[in-house]
Amino acid sequence: MEQLLAMLAERDRSLQERDRLIAELSARVAELEARLGKNSQNSSKPPSSDAFTKPAPRSLRRRSGRKPGKQSGEPGARLEPRPDPDEIVVHAPAGCGSCGSDLAGAPVVGDQRRQVFDLPPIRLRAVEHRAQQRRCGCGTVTAAPFPVEATAPACYGPGVAALGVYLLGRQHLPVERAAEAMADCFGAPVSTGWLASLLPTAAGRLAGFTTTVREQLQAAPVAHFDETGGRVAGRLRWVHVAATDTLTLYHRAVGRGKDSIDAGGVLPGFGGVAVHDGLTSYRRYDVAHALCAAHHLRELAGMAEATGQDWPTRLADLLVEIHKSVEAAKAAGETRLSTRRLAGYRRRYRALIAQGQQLNPPPPRTGKRGRPKLGAAGSLLRRLDDYQHDVLRFATDFTVPFDNNQAERDIRMVKLQQKISGGWRSETGADAFLTVRSYLSTARKHHRGALDVLRDLFTGSAWIPAAP
Repeated sequence: MEQLLAMLAERDRSLQERDRLIAELSARVAELEARLGKNSQNSSKPPSSDAFTKPAPRSLRRRSGRKPGKQSGEPGARLEPRPDPDEIVVHAPAGCGSCGSDLAGAPVVGDQRRQVFDLPPIRLRAVEHRAQQRRCGCGTVTAAPFPVEATAPACYGPGVAALGVYLLGRQHLPVERAAEAMADCFGAPVSTGWLASLLPTAAGRLAGFTTTVREQLQAAPVAHFDETGGRVAGRLRWVHVAATDTLTLYHRAVGRGKDSIDAGGVLPGFGGVAVHDGLTSYRRYDVAHALCAAHHLRELAGMAEATGQDWPTRLADLLVEIHKSVEAAKAAGETRLSTRRLAGYRRRYRALIAQGQQLNPPPPRTGKRGRPKLGAAGSLLRRLDDYQHDVLRFATDFTVPFDNNQAERDIRMVKLQQKISGGWRSETGADAFLTVRSYLSTARKHHRGALDVLRDLFTGSAWIPAAP
């Protein structure tokens, strides 16, 4: 009997170990399948990671009920004739279209008008500055000063420098292609060495701009934050952005931790609502947080595909429904949702989270140190549960947007730079590009022309945004 009992106990232990192993392997398979099924349409992965298995296009937007194209009553956009053209060319008929008689002295009884908008031939304009030297009656010879742009016996002016920085920092062209474009299109055969020196020169004149933008971002009631990786001097570095609808500030850092975020100088002194995608490092700042709902919609779509469960789709529909209610309330001039409606949304939100937790219970303890991994579904549910106030902050505070698209649009320009021109060869070059890019992005948000603010910069008066 004792032998049989010992054998049964050993069998039970073996079965328990087998069950544990099966559960562990099943969770691992589910995790790998979910990872394999992720793409740019159902997760935060970039489109470049889709490789040769491009998913079918799918928008997270719901139907608005409007027909595509121009809406009724909206003003159109077309090229309109000018009342005061730069040049008028008169075309007179030589002979009669019927009898062929000469019309040189015939009276003019009318005309038809067409305007052609075209570019004139562009070439460099050389201006010679002569600083006179005059002798005073006391015998002293005094020379007139040269203008700021005349720095050498022969040099390019602020307009050419502004155009070079525009092609590098705004249009993201590589140096060699930018030099080719300036020679072909504008008759400016600049050297690649001179062109490459423009970004560091411009960045060196933007210290006052950077300080002002940083201070205005710290004082903003709502600001967006994001980060992306990039190659700098052959190593992986991170570009961080802090932005609003009127301000942009980039900085380079070695990682995504708090020390790297501190290097930007915005969040350490920030007192408003920080909108981000849920990176743990942002939680170390004692500020109000708002999580990007667009990230949640993508994750919920991926979760519905991976598990076949319906709570992710219903929760995504609920977030979109709340967003539409908020937009409708804003359009009606309201500043908040009614307490009753908001309580109903919260009740439905918690019910869906509870359903998801019931269908995706936490894994059993394995005896190993630390908590077992929750898996993709468990991690998403825990975040949505623990930070539900941050997830729904757009519904309780109408100054907070639904998503973090502002920062994502701004950081996308850094990825575009890498796609077109590759990484940066040095940290100095990366910092210079990011500083100039901050300048151009902020100016564009204030409806200032890029070439105008760059010309101002190279003439010694950098544009600085006024305090809101």
